[in-house]
Amino acid sequence: MNLETLAAALTLPGLPAWTGGVALAAIALLALCFLLMPFSIFGLRSRLEGLEAQLDEMQAELRAIAARLAAAPMASPVARGAAEHGFSATRAPMSASPPPAPAPAHAPMGRQEPRLSWPREGS
Repeated sequence: MNLETLAAALTLPGLPAWTGGVALAAIALLALCFLLMPFSIFGLRSRLEGLEAQLDEMQAELRAIAARLAAAPMASPVARGAAEHGFSATRAPMSASPPPAPAPAHAPMGRQEPRLSWPREGS
């Protein structure tokens, strides 16, 4: 597709033929402006700087956590998490089992249907 056919396609019916060329030039100028416009006009620079600051902060936190983990005695992650939240890291021996659940006060034997007392005829 050459420029003449593109300009002819952009020409509106009822207007002179040169208006398609003007429309094509305006579109090209607008596209060139968007390509050459600095990012700070759109507000991207401030957002990118904010994201960069957050990334630096997260990397610093990760380094601090890695340094603490390297200096801490080798314990299981569960024990470390429990100690951080104030729980005891000691475990009960594996042979100890939880106490059995108490039996219900009245355990029905088999299936029991509800008893309905309908008014009887004649009573």
